[in-house]
Amino acid sequence: MSRFSRLREVAVLFLRLGLTAFGGPAAHVAIIEEECVRRRQWLTREQFLDVLGAANLIPGPTSTELAMHVGLRRAGWPGLLVAGVSFIVPAALVVGVLAAVYSEAGRLPAFDGVLRAVKPVVVVVVLQALIGLSRTALRSTRTVIVSLAALAAVALGASEILVLLGAGVLSAAAGRSWRPTAAVAMCIAAGATGTAAAADMSVAVALPSLFAYFVKAGSAIFGSGYVLLALLRSDLVAGSHWLTEGQLLDAIAVGQITPGPVFTTATFIGFLLGGSAGAAVATVGIFLPSFVFTALSAGVLHRLQGSAIARRFLDGVSGAAVALIALVTWTLAQAAVTDMSMVALAVSAAVLVGWFRLNSSWAIAGAAAIGAWLL
Repeated sequence: MSRFSRLREVAVLFLRLGLTAFGGPAAHVAIIEEECVRRRQWLTREQFLDVLGAANLIPGPTSTELAMHVGLRRAGWPGLLVAGVSFIVPAALVVGVLAAVYSEAGRLPAFDGVLRAVKPVVVVVVLQALIGLSRTALRSTRTVIVSLAALAAVALGASEILVLLGAGVLSAAAGRSWRPTAAVAMCIAAGATGTAAAADMSVAVALPSLFAYFVKAGSAIFGSGYVLLALLRSDLVAGSHWLTEGQLLDAIAVGQITPGPVFTTATFIGFLLGGSAGAAVATVGIFLPSFVFTALSAGVLHRLQGSAIARRFLDGVSGAAVALIALVTWTLAQAAVTDMSMVALAVSAAVLVGWFRLNSSWAIAGAAAIGAWLL
């Protein structure tokens, strides 16, 4: 089969997934495995696990970087670019359209009811993701200590990016000689530098600033897209005041109910801050580092996965990520669950999503319908 035919196969598959892959990163990984390993046999199961491990070890959205790795394996370097663009662009366009509707209709009473009902369900979805991540990340005394130290550091005013990177570096450097005092040192150092790190976001919104911010965010978020929420709240709500708590919750909701990468939340925020140009700039900024890191990691795939240092670094980052997501979940819950009707919606969503395993997109859509008719 020619290279062009393989590129076309990659483009068709990931364009379709960008329009139909609901359910978040874990669901995306399962869908890509089904399509590329079982159905099309583009990779063996062992090769798939190799590229999935590499995607977990670099910053950015794991499922998007997995798509890029698969494209590279199937159609070479052009395949990496085609797979990534094909997976991202359809989802970003859908989110951009919803952002335009939101900007125009957000002042209507019926739309206000929809947004009010959706917010407590979004909090439940994020909480569900936090529980799943905690089970995976907090598997040792080391990661529990890192998580607690990260929570304290952020409470002291530390930059989320510094906390994530500091946790990873200290965990990787300490090795077997790890001591709890290392985590305490991270907490103190990060807290001392937190105010200065956050100050550079208090500038007027402009496209270059928007692009620079999302490039920074895309370069520092490991694994779960929900870590992005903690960073966005710290920088764009509490720091620069570019967004309100309500707008951030709305952006998260749109990212949940649309297919494709959760990182397209940046597209929604970009539209709110700068219209269609802002949406494009934010989308390119948040995903550009993923293309770079995926290309760089492809050449050292086996070395990365075999590295104990890389493994310890990721363990430290994962422990800190749990703390960041827990903190932002609590803050968002305070803004979303404001009366007994919202409590009822949150409890109902927790039962449906947590107990009956209802897809989170359906739970959010149901809350939106309730809000449109009853609130």
